[in-house]
Amino acid sequence: MSDGPRLPGVEREADEDRIVCHVDADCFYASCERLREPELREEPLVVGMGYEEGETIGAVATASYEAREFGVESAQAISTALERLPRRAAFEDGTLDDPDLEREDTGYYRPVDMDYYESVAADVREILHDCAGVVREVSIDEAYLDVTERTAWEVADGFARHIRDRIRREVGVTVSVGVAPTMSAAKIASDFDKPDGLTVVEPGNVREFLAPLEVDLLHGVGPVTARELREMGLETAGDVAAADPEPLVERFGERGRELYDRARGEDDRRIEPKGDPKSFSRESAFAEPVEEPDPKYDLIETLADAVADRARREGALYRTIGVKAVTPPYDVNTRERSLPGPIDDRDLVDRIARDLFAEFEREPVRKLGVRVANLEFATADQTSLAGWESAVESDPEPDSESEPETGSERESGAEPGLESDPDPDPDSEPDPASGDRLVGQTSLADFS
Repeated sequence: MSDGPRLPGVEREADEDRIVCHVDADCFYASCERLREPELREEPLVVGMGYEEGETIGAVATASYEAREFGVESAQAISTALERLPRRAAFEDGTLDDPDLEREDTGYYRPVDMDYYESVAADVREILHDCAGVVREVSIDEAYLDVTERTAWEVADGFARHIRDRIRREVGVTVSVGVAPTMSAAKIASDFDKPDGLTVVEPGNVREFLAPLEVDLLHGVGPVTARELREMGLETAGDVAAADPEPLVERFGERGRELYDRARGEDDRRIEPKGDPKSFSRESAFAEPVEEPDPKYDLIETLADAVADRARREGALYRTIGVKAVTPPYDVNTRERSLPGPIDDRDLVDRIARDLFAEFEREPVRKLGVRVANLEFATADQTSLAGWESAVESDPEPDSESEPETGSERESGAEPGLESDPDPDPDSEPDPASGDRLVGQTSLADFS
């Protein structure tokens, strides 16, 4: 049973259907770049590598919806993308040799900046963990939430809308949310009305929802499997659900039985977190950038209390305390300090966070965050400030500082950066003969 908040008056029978949310960011890398450069909003935008002059190998990591209208797709060779959507920079400096080309037929290109995308993803993760008792992060921009103990089917639509709108309001990126009794149906639902979508499939309606969908929209079906299913005369999920499962098992092995079950809306997998979290953080944004120190220090105190309280509730000790200061336009500055031993001390979190933030106290700040990391989950007696104070003050380790981030997805499934789906389709691998080069995926394990 989750210790998190529940809607007033919501009671639940033990055998009531689960409520699963699948949260999937829309063109996540492009959305992050637009946070940093608001002028890129509503413009065709491609994030990838290999587009600079003289480079010949590279691939599209993600393309905004505006860029997709020109035929640019994730995992596409960058050379193909440039043919379909020439660079705006080359058009404006006159290096494009095409007198018939119009400005509106060009787009912006940006390199992949995983450090920056991870910092934005961390903000989203904090919201997800605040809204759900159980969260499974499967990639940098995708997660499953079990919200059975937080809401009820009668109000699941409003609860999911709250998650989606909170991410947009507090972080600035859009996500689509699918709600269903099963993981596979929830994932399909999140793709149903992109971007900024919300689709709820209530218990008893799952098979009806799935039936008209093309087979390649089934969770776990890639282009090769879809082609083979069509060769068997199975065009829709409803066809698969009504078929004899034995030929499917003969053709695909145990995966055939899985396809049959999921087409019928049957999926008993449970959402399992991926082990203990590596850090806890809490962040908050100002309505406008703030320059005066007092409001910033007041917010640091609030955030430090919140993150220390969560660590205590989760039974975690921490060896590292850090702060984040986001300065205009969207430069992310982080500072952290390591301690000589594991700590559980609210006052120490506040004191060190203030010390780390001091260099930014007179700078305009649009968002602040406090983080504890290097967690230990143990039954040993918790340690307070008194046990380590002399060591911290007499021989503190130097702060670990990172420079401001000023630099700078596979869309037919999880985007690069999100770990692959729990049961990815083997068909989804790129064709080695195509010359495409996908950006390596990065785990979302630190989403909490």
